[in-house]
Order: sequence, then C-alpha cells, then structure tokens
Amino acid sequence: MAGGQLYRLRTPSTGREILIEAEPGKVYTDRDTGEQLEVLGRVLPLAPSPSRLPWAVENLRFCNWCDQLAQRDLNDCPTCGRRMTPIAAS
Repeated sequence: MAGGQLYRLRTPSTGREILIEAEPGKVYTDRDTGEQLEVLGRVLPLAPSPSRLPWAVENLRFCNWCDQLAQRDLNDCPTCGRRMTPIAAS
C-alpha cells in the first residue's frame, strides 16, 4: 500500500515544480532560493491507493476486461478488480 498523499508544489520565482508527500499545515521551502513553495494541487490517484505512480499518459494502461484506465504498476484493475494481463516487455 502506498504512503501519504502526493502534492505538486512550485517555486514562484523559478517555476520549478516538485512532487512530495506533504503534510497539512507544514511550510515547505525551495532548497535553492529559500522561497516558500506554493501548493498547486493533489496528484492523482488520491491516497490511499495501491499505486505509487501519478496519473499521466506514460503511467497508464487499459484493463483488458473493462477497458478502464489503470496505473502500470498494478496487477489488479482498481475498477473491476480482475487480474490484468502482463505488460509486454519493450
């Protein structure tokens, strides 16, 4: 099972973005500029989730049973619960 919720944070002056498991109420600063990071949003899938991969095109595949999107690192489809076929080696 995955850990906490991933958040997307950005440094206002440089536009650099990071993904971290943030805690509510805690202030995060950029290591280079010392600026306070602004929260852009939560990264899908929302915690708790069996997958550690963010929802992005390169991390998703279609379930061979229900044709719904699922993360590549899962064996069982989160929608229908059935075992998906193995990913072909590339």
